[in-house]
Amino acid sequence: MMIDRIFNRELQDRLDYSPGVVLLGARQVGKSTLARAWAAQSSNAVFLDLELPEDRAKLDQASAFFAANRSRLIVLDEVQTMPELFVQLRPEIDADRRPGRFLLLGSASGALLRQSAESLAGRVSYFELPPLLWNEVHTASISQDSTQQLLALQAHWQRGGMPLSTMAKTDAQSLRWRNDYLQSIVRRDLPALGITIPGETLWRFLRMLAHQHGQLFNASSLAVAMGGISPITVGRYLDIFCDALIVRKVEPYFVNLGKRLVKSPKIYFRDTGLLHALLGIGNADDLQGHPMSGYSWEGLVVNHIAALLPLMAGGNATLNFYRTAAGAEMDAVVDTGSERIGFEIKLSNAPRVTKGFWNACTDLQLSRAYVVAPVSSSWPLADNAQVIPLLDVARVLGVQT
Repeated sequence: MMIDRIFNRELQDRLDYSPGVVLLGARQVGKSTLARAWAAQSSNAVFLDLELPEDRAKLDQASAFFAANRSRLIVLDEVQTMPELFVQLRPEIDADRRPGRFLLLGSASGALLRQSAESLAGRVSYFELPPLLWNEVHTASISQDSTQQLLALQAHWQRGGMPLSTMAKTDAQSLRWRNDYLQSIVRRDLPALGITIPGETLWRFLRMLAHQHGQLFNASSLAVAMGGISPITVGRYLDIFCDALIVRKVEPYFVNLGKRLVKSPKIYFRDTGLLHALLGIGNADDLQGHPMSGYSWEGLVVNHIAALLPLMAGGNATLNFYRTAAGAEMDAVVDTGSERIGFEIKLSNAPRVTKGFWNACTDLQLSRAYVVAPVSSSWPLADNAQVIPLLDVARVLGVQT
């Protein structure tokens, strides 16, 4: 089953104005599927998977290959495995800066950005493909029935948005795939990127990190739990999984308010299905009764918002959270440059907000504020505040789905 991605238009726009597009995303998130669909639509495209020896061999003389295919869209999958290509791409793009010449797919954001930053600065556009969003997997047939809609949302939340997990026939198969996927990341993909930390150490860290999902990152407590390693080492481990696009750091929002603000970032697993695999959550019943369920729901919504930001008008909106020592708090703050929009996230079908929510609205001078909850319709809390379902987040951000 092929699921239409709402990011198709954004990819087309970027290929229309930039000589090259770097499409980032975790392994198995659907980059190759999307790129192959693009290649199939065009009779003038060539697709190379750089993990295949026969395709790598075609680039033994990369400059000659690029020159011979100068009129075609060249798609290079897992490009971070051949970092030497970036130096050769620069003169090729400079020789012919027509838009839409290269589509480069990569599964490791940190490594790929470092490799390409100098060579391809100003020559390529960077774009991230996230796991499947609720807007993409929900169907019109269930959208009219609120009970079915909420059950489908729960299934999406439980399994996450990795396509093979989403489309598995049973919960057990989905969970098995996610466990195998995480083991593959730790024991195959990270060593292939030059990470020399033992796989068992990283696996233990990842499982411990799952219990900090949706919370302020506490390097000191993790350092103790890991057997007394240094907090600096813990920070380095975190960066490894951020670079692999498994974990996201969200920084606090700083404004000149003269208030004592929280300074530590919050961390979220980018896919709730992977989080649930690490927490041993195998089905909907496990999820509903789990002490991490509220944090998990928060992560689902935060990642949904983050994925939509590049699709907003202007494309330069930022995502942070806000918390003060006095108790003012907003789970997500989107700043577009012209307005600030707040999102509080509640795992309740009858959500209630605290004084801290209203204080944050005042502190930040929010133009609008929303409470995102597992509900099927929206309702007002005040003139500029509403309760909304997850499906409506795209609408309030002005993103067409």
